[in-house]
Amino acid sequence: MSGSPLPREFYLRDPSEAAKMLLGKVLVRILDGRRLACMIVETEAYYGPEDPASRARKGGDLRKVMFGDVGVALIYGIHRQWLLNIVAHREGEPGAVLIRSGEPLEGIELMKKLRGVDDLRLLTSGPGRLTQAMRIDKSFHGKPIYVIDHGLWIEDYKEIPPDQIARSHRIGVSEDLPTPLRFYIKDNRYVSKK
Repeated sequence: MSGSPLPREFYLRDPSEAAKMLLGKVLVRILDGRRLACMIVETEAYYGPEDPASRARKGGDLRKVMFGDVGVALIYGIHRQWLLNIVAHREGEPGAVLIRSGEPLEGIELMKKLRGVDDLRLLTSGPGRLTQAMRIDKSFHGKPIYVIDHGLWIEDYKEIPPDQIARSHRIGVSEDLPTPLRFYIKDNRYVSKK
């Protein structure tokens, strides 16, 4: 299995639309010539300064990247773990999608080694576990993921029908918007929290 990266235009849409459409796509990381791949099973959408949980509320680089070009990795650390977000928004608006969980597909033995776990379910279920298993760190911040040049991209895989997508409020945020902005594939065992 290997395809080409989703084009930049894919990310030129409302963050919650992008968050739903990323479910079933494959996150690919090339590490020392080896391909690590996970199907995205859980995402969260983030908006601009009006969103109480958004990084765009603060000033600085994260805000600038969220307002910037779409299809770019937005990476920040929390609880000593890196979180992978993809900038996605309509023209002139800020926004991003957090990749929360994946279902491991390729390079599983290497991912187990990188995470130091054998339990497949604990390998990539959660945003910090996912980046650790695929060795995604701050070095990807600000880099486009619609090209293969940097060894990290997202490619097409499956269309998830709307009736297979569940939604809830975002996890671990102290204040949230009234609309539920976390999306996940129903009954997938790799979703971080039911």
